Amino acid sequence: MLLSQISVESLKGVGAKVAEKLSALSISTVEDLLFHLPYKYQDRSKISPIGSLLHGQTAQVCGVIEKADVVFGKRRSLVCKVSDHTGILDIRLFYFSMAQKKQFSRGQYLQCYGQVSHSGRSISMIHPEITYLKDSSNPRLSDRLTAIYPTTDGLQQKTFQKLNKQALVMLNHTNIKELMPINLLKQLNFPPLCDALKLLHQPPIGISLDDIYNGEHPLIQRLAFEELMANQLALKKLKQKHQNYRSFPITEDRNLYQRFANQLPFQLTSAQERVIDQVNNDLSVDKPMMRLVQGDVGCGKTLVAAIAAIQVASKQFQTVFMAPTELLAEQHYKTFKSWCKSLNIPVCILTSSMPSKIKNDNLERIASGELKIIIGTHAVFQKRVEFKKLALAIIDEQHRFGVEQRKTLIEKGHKNESKEEFRPHQLVMTATPIPRTLAQTTYADLDLSIIDELPPGRKPVETSVTSDLNRDKVIERIKHACEVDNRQVYWVCTLIDESEELACQAAEVTYSELEGQLFPLKVGLVHGRLKTIEKNTIMQQFKSGQIDILVATTVIEVGVDVPNASLMVIENPERLGLSQLHQLRGRVGRGEQQSYCVLMYHPPLSQNAKQRLNVMRETSDGFIIAEKDLEIRGAGEVFGTRQTGEVLFRFADLLRDRGLLPQVQQNAEIIAANHNEIVTPLLNRWIKNGDQLSQV
Repeated sequence: MLLSQISVESLKGVGAKVAEKLSALSISTVEDLLFHLPYKYQDRSKISPIGSLLHGQTAQVCGVIEKADVVFGKRRSLVCKVSDHTGILDIRLFYFSMAQKKQFSRGQYLQCYGQVSHSGRSISMIHPEITYLKDSSNPRLSDRLTAIYPTTDGLQQKTFQKLNKQALVMLNHTNIKELMPINLLKQLNFPPLCDALKLLHQPPIGISLDDIYNGEHPLIQRLAFEELMANQLALKKLKQKHQNYRSFPITEDRNLYQRFANQLPFQLTSAQERVIDQVNNDLSVDKPMMRLVQGDVGCGKTLVAAIAAIQVASKQFQTVFMAPTELLAEQHYKTFKSWCKSLNIPVCILTSSMPSKIKNDNLERIASGELKIIIGTHAVFQKRVEFKKLALAIIDEQHRFGVEQRKTLIEKGHKNESKEEFRPHQLVMTATPIPRTLAQTTYADLDLSIIDELPPGRKPVETSVTSDLNRDKVIERIKHACEVDNRQVYWVCTLIDESEELACQAAEVTYSELEGQLFPLKVGLVHGRLKTIEKNTIMQQFKSGQIDILVATTVIEVGVDVPNASLMVIENPERLGLSQLHQLRGRVGRGEQQSYCVLMYHPPLSQNAKQRLNVMRETSDGFIIAEKDLEIRGAGEVFGTRQTGEVLFRFADLLRDRGLLPQVQQNAEIIAANHNEIVTPLLNRWIKNGDQLSQV
């Protein structure tokens, strides 16, 4: 029997409760358990003398208890003094039972593993892992590195380690199935899969962890290649599945396009025209368009989307435009309404905070087909929202929406009298530049368009880097911008732990200080704790010029256009990634005048932070910045997975393993064409929520 067919409940220690918790991690078979891979390792093969311990070091010690007392300070704690021949270590427990206190008896030998902390002359470990010994001559040392696994509430590391030990014994007797074609493995000189799994779960003492973490070990590349292949095949399958649906073909109305273009106070860029042609070609066929439009803030993506929506409306079909925030939805609504007025195309907005009477009226007019362009937030997902003939779904900043939300929106397509299902065309837009190699991997189900040209008259934002020791000079610069140049200013506050609550507090303090320093200039404040209506009011006041300086948290990363804002100060920019800094900087430079961004850091700067801030100073090209961001921070940060909760990969790393991508993409075509029987097993092995992925 294959390990993929053996339930994890067959392992000792797995009852119904443990099985349920494992299931939450997508582990139901022994094979699933073996593919739940460690993310780091601990060396428990040696004992460190207490006298040699360094602050911040993770170490294992062995000693005898000298005494143990309950100490009452700010927090009650149990402090146990453990000694060896080189020194004394304090073991401190904040959570303990009386039974545990009794175990800490004088003369008891302990083996402890934990992080070392120095405070004055004392050395301590807080809540280390503790093993009780008969004497110091027989510590329990591991002959392998100890694997540390991703886990969940109620499942301890020891549980995973015991279960994986059993699974590896089974692997020795029951080989795991090789899914990749044997000739491909030989061609790439990859070792057997079972060898890679054994190495990762139980690396030998002395192995280079750098080779493992850097992905240079052949066994690491073997596993990374297979997962990247599964990802690529899943996206190909997804794209193929979409091609099985029908969509309404929308042929271009050239006269309508010309009427629309003539009313604009500016010329379209050649990059916009190129992307418009690509979109029109996609819309003209009866298969769903699946296109990603990338471009820097201010490059004119919204205009491209509007032209597509107008073409759809001219054929009496509907478009839904989904924005990530109410503020942005309101801005898009006003823009679309002004563009569509002369063309007699009705536009509406749908948000959760709008009055019930207006919302209900809009819902009726959407269901009847009267309203052709619907701008909205998450409210467009609601069951109450029914379209008459939805032909186009436009998703702005798509990484802010989850798989289920996109699926719900797409399923609001049209069914004709014969119950045939029509899926809307999809146009996905992002101002977050994504390196091309990653876009081809992560968005392989989408055709890619890039608007790589800014509208004429736009000048790159000049960026400078300065220490917060020069804060007074920055204040003077703000006064000059507002009083002499009659411009407006953003002041952005950030915090290292990214706590929204603390970031709001920091913004409030800065707001109070600037009000006093910049009087009589009008200072406004916007942050994530404000109600939507308050936030919108302040942003509209800033846009209309009633507010001179807007103090904000990073909530303005996606915000309204304020062409008169020509200066941005970003406080503590060293705490943000390059892509986010670039997004924030894109809030200025939206008018014809020269705009500036001041990155005001708190010294001293790390080498990494210096490198990032220099990149911001030297270039305004979003794609160069994205590549540098990828090099410095890694793919998980670049794609903002913390915001969405969507993990890109379980084991592979797009930065570490990008050298494998050309071979993956090349061989994915061969496997899809000649080895279709292995595609589904590969997806089942590697892709979490693969069933959701195949339905989007």
